[in-house]
Amino acid sequence: QVQLVESGGGLVQPGGSLRLSCAASGTIFSINAWGWYRQAPGKERELVARDTIGATPNYADSVKGRFTSSRDSAKNTVYLQMNNLKPEDTAVYYCTANIRSVDYKGIHSTMDYWGKGSLVTVSS
Repeated sequence: QVQLVESGGGLVQPGGSLRLSCAASGTIFSINAWGWYRQAPGKERELVARDTIGATPNYADSVKGRFTSSRDSAKNTVYLQMNNLKPEDTAVYYCTANIRSVDYKGIHSTMDYWGKGSLVTVSS
C-alpha cells in the first residue's frame, strides 16, 4: 500500500518563503511523475507544478519564477520551494504522484496517489 505524506505548511508573511515536502512510502516499484495542486477557499483545485521523471518541471503561470519543484529520488520525496509568497497563494496544497507499485503476489499496478493536503496561509 502506497501513501503520500506532506509536511511544511504554515503561516507566513507576504514576501516570505516556505518549503513543502511530500514523501511516498510503501511497496514502490517506480515513480513516474509528481505533481503539486492547490485549492483556495471557494475555488477549484488547480495545478501548481508537475514534474515528470526525465523532463523539466512545468509550472502554473501564477507561480513561475517563485516556486520550484525538486526531487530526492533516493528518499522518494518531492519538495516545493515557495518564495516571495503572496496572499493569493493561500490554499491547501496537495501533492500527487503517479506510482507503479507491486503487491504481495508480485502483481504490478500504476495509479495516481494523493496526499491529504497541507495548509499554507500567507498573511500579515
